[in-house]
Amino acid sequence: MVSLRSHLLSRFLILYGLLYAGFGVQSPYLPSLLAGRNLAPEAIALVLGAGTAIRLIAGPVAGRLADTLDTPKAVLAMCSIAAALIAVGYLRATGFLLLFVVGVLHSATLAPLAPLTDRLALSSAAPARSEASSQRRFHYGWLRGAGSAAFICGTLLSGQAITQFGIAAAVWLNSGLLAATALAARVVPVLPSSDGHATRPVVTDSAIPGFAALLRLPLYRRIIFVAALILGSHAMHDSFAVIRWEAAGIAPSTVGLLWSMSVAGEVVVFWFIGRPLLDRIGPARAAMLAAIAGIVRWAIMAETAWIPALAAIQPLHGLTFALLHLICMRLLAQCVPGRLEATALTVYGTIGIGAPTALLIIASGQIYGRLGASGFWVMAALCALALPLARNLREPG
Repeated sequence: MVSLRSHLLSRFLILYGLLYAGFGVQSPYLPSLLAGRNLAPEAIALVLGAGTAIRLIAGPVAGRLADTLDTPKAVLAMCSIAAALIAVGYLRATGFLLLFVVGVLHSATLAPLAPLTDRLALSSAAPARSEASSQRRFHYGWLRGAGSAAFICGTLLSGQAITQFGIAAAVWLNSGLLAATALAARVVPVLPSSDGHATRPVVTDSAIPGFAALLRLPLYRRIIFVAALILGSHAMHDSFAVIRWEAAGIAPSTVGLLWSMSVAGEVVVFWFIGRPLLDRIGPARAAMLAAIAGIVRWAIMAETAWIPALAAIQPLHGLTFALLHLICMRLLAQCVPGRLEATALTVYGTIGIGAPTALLIIASGQIYGRLGASGFWVMAALCALALPLARNLREPG
């Protein structure tokens, strides 16, 4: 039993570690890479914006393909290899048009990677409140926490490599890690996900198209709405928190420490706190807790840049992001038909979260420009809107 769990866990830890390290080595430095190719700020924004837009299409399409062919591992591996090869194009591309094409193609192949990896992990992870199964399986939060830690390590590694060898180092690291992800995906052992999912609805794919079938599930719609509101509320923080702190005279080293504290809170919840808390209070109350944490977090951000206050609220990221993500993964695993799992996860990750976040990032520019730090009250209002919806996030059956 223990050896089986160790075997499963080690394979998935390698997969998550490689994938999220691959994200971490390039994504923070991509704007600098584009600027180094002499693109104007407007052109950089267009390349990045087009990449975000194509993800909203490519992710669900790849997820639907994985479900239709029942080959999530193969689709994950093919997309990883494609992303690794396309990434190298950044080294030779010059001029706006070529960089635009490389950026769009790279984003399209990256879009399905995290949702498909979650699809594989959830089928082998221990179901909710299943102690017998927990003896032979791992918990999903362990993997997602390892991914967050790997992202940090990748970012730090890439920063050092760029200092020594230039921005091309980030491209080579990204390509190599994505290629290794494809190999790791091919050898991941996946157990049948039958136990703990008896309450799942039965949907015949030939009778109801996959996307329409998902939208017919009331719980799925509520998950999407709650996630869009609470996770979308992070848009202003991700875009303007550093600008706000620097304008308040906070040193760059302190800014980095504050940012690291939020990621550390995320890892702690994924690894230690999230599942026990979720088991104890249930998805509805846990989602309400995440919404309340968001209200508190953004209200304080709106009113002060006092470092002790900021240090106190940064770990709330563990509730506003990590806990909510665990809630959504648990409920999706229970309410989505087995043949639509990859589709559901890619729609959740790209359209449900990606599109609202992208729109809110754009809106944040206007809000912050007009209101300054007080614009964080708008983000708090989004979390308040999520509260009544969160009350209905109950496990089926």
